[in-house]
Amino acid sequence: MMHRIRALEEVALRGLADKVVLGAIHPSIGQEAVPVGVMGHMSADDLLLSTHRGHGHTLAKGASATAMMHELLGRVGGNCGGKGGSMHIADFEVGMLGANGVVGANIVIAAGAAHAIKLRRENRMVACFFGDGAINRGPFLEGLNWAAVFRLPVLFVCEDNGYSATTRTATMTAGAGPAARARAIGVPAVEVDGNDVLAVDAAAAELIGAIRAGDGPRFLHARTYRITGHTGADPATYRPAGEVEAQAHNDPIGRARDTLLAAGVAAAEVDAVRAAALAEMEAAYGSARAAPYPPADQAFVDVQDIGSPAVEAY
Repeated sequence: MMHRIRALEEVALRGLADKVVLGAIHPSIGQEAVPVGVMGHMSADDLLLSTHRGHGHTLAKGASATAMMHELLGRVGGNCGGKGGSMHIADFEVGMLGANGVVGANIVIAAGAAHAIKLRRENRMVACFFGDGAINRGPFLEGLNWAAVFRLPVLFVCEDNGYSATTRTATMTAGAGPAARARAIGVPAVEVDGNDVLAVDAAAAELIGAIRAGDGPRFLHARTYRITGHTGADPATYRPAGEVEAQAHNDPIGRARDTLLAAGVAAAEVDAVRAAALAEMEAAYGSARAAPYPPADQAFVDVQDIGSPAVEAY
């Protein structure tokens, strides 16, 4: 799955260079262990809320790579009919309620979804992913507070890559950081090496087990590193020279490969996984490029119009 996520984004970035992806792409290359470690413990009925950097979460939740590629290229056959694109991708069939281009906004939506689950006495939960920059926004406090007060079945996952877009998060974050803030609100938190897929898997198992037992919300602070720029068009010149190269040993896929080789798995078998993932995403890209754009008469389908608030609400 980590190879599939990386291959999808590498091919999508080529689509950006080929000018067939119109709009921003926010790659999660280097962060693949977090969604994979968490989603391995989520069921098909569980719900997911993601961020503008949500390809990995969506794919790991079970969405079709081909449908995702069609969506990224704005073509018929996409998860949202080719009308949402990267930052608004959603797939209700796998419980993915949507990516969100507004930093932190998905946190309160996740709390709302978890509250609905509790009111309906359903045996499922919500996972909500956000970056370290989101902890400085109001929805973080509001969403975690609501979840804690009502003991809601939601796992909050902070993917801490150290940067809020182009600014080091540490330079504008007071206190001890994400986990400390969660604990201050009464949400138990675990901190983990987010580039160690086995460590993420173990931490997620513990936290999700507590949530499913009815113990209320939990918080996972996963420290990771974004290898690429904030977007596909960002050269990341704000990072010190040599910083990315110094992280080469910390690549989650490389670390997992080393673990497998040390366990006796043949290198050819490990490398075949990468080749299969690339072949899958190349096929998805070809399918998307060959697909038509949505017809113009579908532009306003799925767009909600409730009328004038002055008329309808008063």
